[in-house]
Amino acid sequence: MAVLVTGGAGFMGSHVADELLAKGHDVVVLDDLSGGFIENVPEKATFVEGSIADNELVQRLFLQYRFEHVFHLAAYAAEGLSHFIRSFNYRNNLAGSVNLINAAVNAGTKCFVFTSSIAVYGKNQLPMLETTTPLPEDPYGVAKYAVEMDLRCAHEMFGMDYVIFRPHNVYGERQNIGDRYRNVIGIFINQIMQGKPLTIFGDGEQTRAFSYISDVAPVIARAPFVEKARNRVFNVGADQPHTVNRLAQVVCKAMGVEPRILHLPPRNEVVHAYSSHDAAREAFSPGEAVSLEEGVARMVEWAKRIGAKSSQTFKCIEIPRNLPPSWARQERTPATPAATSLPRAAA
Repeated sequence: MAVLVTGGAGFMGSHVADELLAKGHDVVVLDDLSGGFIENVPEKATFVEGSIADNELVQRLFLQYRFEHVFHLAAYAAEGLSHFIRSFNYRNNLAGSVNLINAAVNAGTKCFVFTSSIAVYGKNQLPMLETTTPLPEDPYGVAKYAVEMDLRCAHEMFGMDYVIFRPHNVYGERQNIGDRYRNVIGIFINQIMQGKPLTIFGDGEQTRAFSYISDVAPVIARAPFVEKARNRVFNVGADQPHTVNRLAQVVCKAMGVEPRILHLPPRNEVVHAYSSHDAAREAFSPGEAVSLEEGVARMVEWAKRIGAKSSQTFKCIEIPRNLPPSWARQERTPATPAATSLPRAAA
């Protein structure tokens, strides 16, 4: 029987699809290419262009393939921007997920694997533990936590198993480096290739544990096949937090340039975010993590091959009030961060 990977033309989804194909599974990728790229889809996967928000399409796919397992990675993951695109966020990240859950229950899917986010924790809950009561600070985190709760309800009512992952700040090859609203490492690399300074919101002392893709994707792909992982939540990613200022130094060194930093006004965001991964280590026994320096070096080597990416601002801002100035205007100066277009429902 086939497995479904939503968002499989995107960054994390394509890597998870690779892992599943390597293990001999028949993989169907559903993606609307709003944030992903057709060249990311593994050659041996069956590709369907479409959105998880298209309920008719979702139902038709489940009737056709009767997916044994679902790996749901489709989302628009611009956490900071979610304050200003609330309807878009909930329509895609919540309502679209419910379409999948309904179809999975009706099709008798054995296990539903969902990539949530440490955004569900909010702030001042460090280290972030799976047992901590989530208190999301933004609509993106709210939507992710709502899907988590819905999966628990579906399990209790219908018996469909699930595994929930809360990854954080994942980076690596195939990431959309032209996205101005998310993925700071990709933004930095793209800015350097365009001859622009690196733009940092605030003083740069906010911390994140940047997680290389090979430390995350294999664990997600294994989830339905690890019995003790069923119906549990796992943080997954790197243990060591770094400041954004230090990250900028690491990226510049890998790119072979002297740092040029432009500090922009701070935005409303969680300042410090890192989590415990003891539960994931116990369940999955992952190998040694890739260091920030090594992971960035690998991503830089890939990015130099594909070149800089141009992009445009998000055209459907719903609430312009308090939007960071660098996001509110078109790219008029070299200081403005790189951007990406988001034309349709994310998948």
